[in-house]
Amino acid sequence: MKIASFTHAGTASYGIVTDRAVIDAGKRLKVPTLKELLTKSSVDELKTLVDQQPDYALDELTLLPTVPNPDKILCIGVNYATHLAESGHPTPPHPMIFTRFANSQVGSGQPLIRPLESERFDYEGEMAVVIGAGGRRIPREAAFSHIAGYACYNDGSIRDWQRHTSQFAPGKNFVGTGGFGPWMVTTDELTDISKQTLITRLNGVEVQKALISDLVFDVPALIAYCSTFTELVPGDVIVTGTTGGVGAYRNPPLWMKGGDVVEIEISGIGILRNPVKDEAPGAAARAA
Repeated sequence: MKIASFTHAGTASYGIVTDRAVIDAGKRLKVPTLKELLTKSSVDELKTLVDQQPDYALDELTLLPTVPNPDKILCIGVNYATHLAESGHPTPPHPMIFTRFANSQVGSGQPLIRPLESERFDYEGEMAVVIGAGGRRIPREAAFSHIAGYACYNDGSIRDWQRHTSQFAPGKNFVGTGGFGPWMVTTDELTDISKQTLITRLNGVEVQKALISDLVFDVPALIAYCSTFTELVPGDVIVTGTTGGVGAYRNPPLWMKGGDVVEIEISGIGILRNPVKDEAPGAAARAA
């Protein structure tokens, strides 16, 4: 199943995407958010709805981040060999982890915001793992049973702020800089996620491409590691890392700017597409 979170006529919900139409699961199940469904039950409960009449055409909806309100977003740095090589980092002995905040994310079709403070807004095509069943110290051999599904992610980076210190968080948490969606595909449709291909396009030009199998730390390793230092709970998101080809290491550098369109495509999942918008100068006055 493909499961998306969305708003329709000002009301937030989630549902099953099929043939460019959506079955409103939140309305039918009386469980308002995908995170709450995963917490109380599982995505298997949605299977009872797959043959019902869709409620909306997909283009009637505003897509939200696949999980709009996760308890945690754990992002993995330099986790593809090609990105390690271009950045000059040695292969780390353990996953490099930083966190994102939920308000830094937007859904597919919504603008990514290049903030006033920087012109160095970089794309990072990635795959996100959505946790379905929580746990602590999950062994890698049990990891896949804890996954609800997979989605596309653009871990947009404000590079100069990311490099203020050795801690990445400031450059990864400007509001509206990360794309998440367009939906989650459940694990029963992707029995071997390592065989899928990740592609990033900027204004229609391919700038990144890799197999998921090129991850330095694979999905089971990441779940095992993260669940050791924190309890994973339903709806948590692990963003698994980007491959080579990011804008910062091109000559000359390639930064996203207002008017651009960036796409993250993962075979078997879909295409996350976001326009890029420059933050309006008046935003600073409103914040003050």
